[in-house]
Amino acid sequence: MATLKDHWTLDPKTRFLNHGSFGACPRVVLDAQRRWQDQMERQPVRFFMTELPPLLDAARARVAALVDAPAEDLAFVTNATTGVNTVLRALRLGPGDALLATDHTYQACRRSLEFIAAQTGAALQIVAIPFPGTTADGIVEAVLGAVTPQTRVALLDHVTSQTGLVFPIERLVKALDDRGVDALVDGAHAPGMVPVSLRKMQPAWYTANLHKWCCAPKGAALLYVRPDRRRDLHPLNISHGYVPGGDLRAEFDWTGTWDPTAWLTVPAALDFLDGVGGLPAIQARNRALALTGRDHLLRVLGIPAPAADDLIGSMAAVPLPPAAGAPLTGLGTPDAWQRALLADHGIEVPIIAWPAPPRRVLRISAQLYNHEGEYLVLASALGELLAQAPREAR
Repeated sequence: MATLKDHWTLDPKTRFLNHGSFGACPRVVLDAQRRWQDQMERQPVRFFMTELPPLLDAARARVAALVDAPAEDLAFVTNATTGVNTVLRALRLGPGDALLATDHTYQACRRSLEFIAAQTGAALQIVAIPFPGTTADGIVEAVLGAVTPQTRVALLDHVTSQTGLVFPIERLVKALDDRGVDALVDGAHAPGMVPVSLRKMQPAWYTANLHKWCCAPKGAALLYVRPDRRRDLHPLNISHGYVPGGDLRAEFDWTGTWDPTAWLTVPAALDFLDGVGGLPAIQARNRALALTGRDHLLRVLGIPAPAADDLIGSMAAVPLPPAAGAPLTGLGTPDAWQRALLADHGIEVPIIAWPAPPRRVLRISAQLYNHEGEYLVLASALGELLAQAPREAR
């Protein structure tokens, strides 16, 4: 009998509990992208010069409806990190200015902040958000408590990558705006996982991936620019679309020759999600499964929930005992327990050195192809690793 997992091309030998890292694209969406690529290669000149502009506008209209924003305020980018860098490179900062972020900020974006701070002489303020023991009020109090008269821009996650927390982003954006601080929201995980209304939120800038919880192809992402912050913002590549005082969409739609089919395939991904239940039902289902999976892990670890349930979307993280041995050295060097879970149990799940080695967290994801039994297997395997760990590390 066919199951929801049959819609994906995932390795059937792997329990894939890591949708959050790179997403996973359903078969019908990959097929749709291939059709766009065939059309592009059949007559490239006609495709790029004549067909592409209205096709991009149609795809952008679907994205605008998804995030409740005017289409004219949205540009396509290849990923949320590009969106963050585009905004940070456009800021006019100098000594005496300050940028603000939290210790839950995605590492690539924190590197971008560090680079901009070093280039401009601006200060970088990193706010510690307690985890375990995280609450919505605690997040708001910590962020606002760090704002100073020098704070110009706050880079905030809508959903944190390492810890899987849904920040009270609308409260934060409004409170920062009241204090004269612009919010750059990294929504990498938000569209498809939680409802997003940019008309209601009104951040200065918002960027998000569509290849994660919207299941679009890799390379599909959005950048929202509030109209009053449009003047100084341009894509990282200046090309044919640039005209002084010109249109945001035209400037970002053409930054050189590239494969735009990931953007054009977003409507097919949204159609797929509509056909398997619709986003509201999918979001509720995935959230319930993430909470259930988290609870199984908490019982094995013998610890309370590290964050309030209202901060959970389709991901959840639990703190693990400190890592033994050498600390992780970076990308491509998985934690020893992560390697063991994959090699011995066929479980793909990230174990992240956070906030810094030797402390670490295990983060689960819940997507339509997952089921409760997979988290029970993970909990059992985690119990085995705990039993084998030195007593002082338990």
